[in-house]
Amino acid sequence: MYIADNTWPDLSEYVAEESVALVPLGSTEQHGPHLPLATDHVIAEGLARAAADRAGFLCTPTVNVGVSEHHRQFHGTMWVSPTAFREYVESFTRNLTYHGIDRVVFVNAHGGNSQHLTEVARRLRGDGVAFATPWMWDESIPELVDNLFETNGPHAGPKETSMLLHLDPETVKPEEFENARDDGLTDLSSGGHTRHGARVHYDAIENADNGAFGDQTDASAEKGEQLFEAAFDQLVHLAEWLDEQRFADLLPRDHVDPQPRSRRGE
Repeated sequence: MYIADNTWPDLSEYVAEESVALVPLGSTEQHGPHLPLATDHVIAEGLARAAADRAGFLCTPTVNVGVSEHHRQFHGTMWVSPTAFREYVESFTRNLTYHGIDRVVFVNAHGGNSQHLTEVARRLRGDGVAFATPWMWDESIPELVDNLFETNGPHAGPKETSMLLHLDPETVKPEEFENARDDGLTDLSSGGHTRHGARVHYDAIENADNGAFGDQTDASAEKGEQLFEAAFDQLVHLAEWLDEQRFADLLPRDHVDPQPRSRRGE
């Protein structure tokens, strides 16, 4: 059920019976010369809406702009500060709890969002208002990703390219695949990400002149369909598992005995 397609009376039956919501989050940022800036949020929304429909849960509108400052040198990239992103996501998630939602899956397709979603989820859980968990599509199916691609690349690589060939092929430029590979960074071990154990780069352009990583010529719509179906299956199982849990069991456990200050005043 996509929340924005319904009237408020339509939603009354759902919130009376269910308490799970899927929140897709992505970015609007460069994805090399071959993929649209919409890549991440297209993937996130595609997975979230399909899983919500299959499992019968609520899907919210997509967060299209995320923490993407590390791609800022490339035309069109949009970003917000980590603080603004965290505050926004936490605020609208608390809004969902007002309507009875207390379990949320952050369906994420942009790595730059991940650590901030974890922080928001931890805070919501600590306050006892909701159990939220970040979910990253490719991290749910690591073996399949590794098996399908010799050099999958962390960004704008064949895995994301394959997903877009499956989800929105008209936005992909196959004629740029070789340029993306040859002018980007194919061998990730040669990128100079670290020196003597320290991270010494911050922006994508410092490692890939065109912002692309991996071998895009290894992508295909068929591989994209395999990736989508496998990740979709994992997301459905996660949402269903979350729905089955007692809310109290999802919250932080009590301090071990003896409880702090339990003997004060004796």
